[in-house]
Amino acid sequence: MDAGDGKMWRLAGRAALAAVLAAAGVTALAAGVPESGRVAAAIDHGDDAVLREIGHDVLPVMAELYRNGDRDRRVAVARAWYRLGWRSEEAKAALLADLGTRDSELRLEVQWALGRVSADPEVVRRLLETMRTDVNPLFRDKAACALVSDQIHLTPEQRLAQFGGLIEALTDEEPQVRSIAIQALKILTGQAKGFQPAAPPDQRAAAIARWRQWLDDYRESL
Repeated sequence: MDAGDGKMWRLAGRAALAAVLAAAGVTALAAGVPESGRVAAAIDHGDDAVLREIGHDVLPVMAELYRNGDRDRRVAVARAWYRLGWRSEEAKAALLADLGTRDSELRLEVQWALGRVSADPEVVRRLLETMRTDVNPLFRDKAACALVSDQIHLTPEQRLAQFGGLIEALTDEEPQVRSIAIQALKILTGQAKGFQPAAPPDQRAAAIARWRQWLDDYRESL
């Protein structure tokens, strides 16, 4: 048998093995692919069932894939972290490192995923900072969305910083910041306290005083 025949036999053997595995209902992910390869394939195919089957041990592997990946891989990993909603210091650190990226798609995925992987006060602080100071109105708006919808691990005590930061944002000189801050507070608390983003300064100040009193009452209730 020459070298060409040997190659043909190897290819035939691989094809036969694949056919046997397929007939048995065994996917490539479950057929001994190295762990990082299995995780990468699951992420690329949006197969959260595989990630959940592995359990929380998958999180450091995902962090390594994120750090070493290109932009598309990072977007995919961030989305997977968002869907899983599991706390992870590795995920938080990896995402925070990209919070300043100017790539719009990656930036939004990072902002949305952060609160799904961590209850660290730094996450809330950085999102509040983005909401108030980023030069891109889209990033400011979506940071507010993340503060409202994605801080799933915060305790009532930790929400003090979230509420307090949003209330202070009502004092911002930028009308858009005031607008998204009161929208966030309305969604989170069901209240507006009479605050109107475009109202005269004295009327806004009176409403902000009511919000600060509300925050004091919330603190006392804990």
